[in-house]
Amino acid sequence: MAEARRVPCSDQSLARGDAMYGTASAGHAWALLELSGGWGPSAFLESPSIVDPVLGRAIARRFETVGMRVAAIRRPGRRTASPRWRWFLAFSDEGREALYCGEVSGPGDYLELALDGSDGDRCTDPVVAVCAHGRHDQCCAVRGRQAAAAIAEQNPEITWECSHLGGDRFAATMLILPEGLCYGRIDSTDAAALVSRYVEGLVDNEFLRGRTSLPHAVQAAQYFVRKASGDERIRTLSPVTVDHVDDTIRVVLSGGSGPVEVVLGEQLSDPLLSMCRAGVPGRVRTFVLKSISAL
Repeated sequence: MAEARRVPCSDQSLARGDAMYGTASAGHAWALLELSGGWGPSAFLESPSIVDPVLGRAIARRFETVGMRVAAIRRPGRRTASPRWRWFLAFSDEGREALYCGEVSGPGDYLELALDGSDGDRCTDPVVAVCAHGRHDQCCAVRGRQAAAAIAEQNPEITWECSHLGGDRFAATMLILPEGLCYGRIDSTDAAALVSRYVEGLVDNEFLRGRTSLPHAVQAAQYFVRKASGDERIRTLSPVTVDHVDDTIRVVLSGGSGPVEVVLGEQLSDPLLSMCRAGVPGRVRTFVLKSISAL
């Protein structure tokens, strides 16, 4: 008897009602490198038709050893016959956001890029990257490509498909740089509208997983304050202090009318499969609100 087909991880997550806040993967700096074509399970190590695996490993290691998150990017839609090798370097720490872009003649040149972005130009437009890494997780292929195409219809110059961002169960996932705003389940809403809100200086708290340069507890605290206050401006609620006391986390944020204290608890979920390829269920950490108060 044939084994029953497993329900995709993103469908399971939706059915459970998994909370997305406080789940953005860590990333203070990002390197997005164009690899135009079909990616293997690892975009840099297992896509030999685009980049030699030895070279791909060297490229990934170069950026990762200096603390940068590296991802492959490509334009949504049909692949062009003549590949291009465009790149973006983004720095996402609050108050020091910067985005640089450029183009090289081949993948080997990625090894020579100045790590501060000075080989390129300072970008005035953001980069919108939607995970469509189907060989890594089927949900990213099904949900991500559809969302990327919808965004690209209105924002063709700034929209890219990208390789694995983390949080497959929240597909379709999206990253907006330079701020490092990470979104989930964008295919279940007007994905292009999320980008329009960004241009207006706003997030959408319902779909925002968090900002990648901030600790998970701070991401969660911002979510709860935004939910309570309705203030969805990007440039508010900066972290002031984060203290762990016994089984609670005390986060102080700089609110518009003064500091706000958010007290959080932590709990572990029931065992779940966090991606379609996962073989063993595991527990994931979630944050629960204990109190919000003005200081």
